[in-house]
Amino acid sequence: MIDLVRNVRLWFAPERVRDEGGTPDYRFSLANERTFLAWLRTALALIGGGFAVDQFLPDLRWAWRAGLALALLGAGVLCSLRAVNHWVRCERAMRRGEDLPESRFPALLGLVVAVVAVAMVLVVLVGWEG
Repeated sequence: MIDLVRNVRLWFAPERVRDEGGTPDYRFSLANERTFLAWLRTALALIGGGFAVDQFLPDLRWAWRAGLALALLGAGVLCSLRAVNHWVRCERAMRRGEDLPESRFPALLGLVVAVVAVAMVLVVLVGWEG
């Protein structure tokens, strides 16, 4: 828990990350930043998908529409927060010469997206209307 609090503080003070260890090869820092941006693009796509489900499926029962939209929106929020946390953790590990941190988040995100996709397939096949 203490590491999480420390990492959240570093989200808003990235210059403090530079105080740890040595400067890694810039290519690695830039690759870390590109990964961060890829996670943000994924988050934006999930958020857009959540709004699309809510706006473009008005005939779908409210509970289904709200559930699918909220699942996508929630996944987008978690993905964006995880992007920042992962960037900080990786940058710190590179500066310290440590192994990059492990993460189960990609598997969790993949499962959430798969469940929502299966639900959407059912909606399309069955054609539930409100």
